[in-house]
Amino acid sequence: MRGWFLLTLGLLAVVIGAVWTVQGLGYVEGSVMTGGRIWVVIGPVVALAGLVAIGIGLRARRRRP
Repeated sequence: MRGWFLLTLGLLAVVIGAVWTVQGLGYVEGSVMTGGRIWVVIGPVVALAGLVAIGIGLRARRRRP
């Protein structure tokens, strides 16, 4: 169960981080985050944390038969 949770959470974090990054860069319009340079920094950090969670989730799933 822990592996699936981390995989799902990691995938969600990667998607949200990517969206925040492109919003910060100004490619997605219609948000208060559009053009905000702080989101160009926060987005990749969240996406990287998501990738780490995916890696841990995959490891946890491999350990269980």
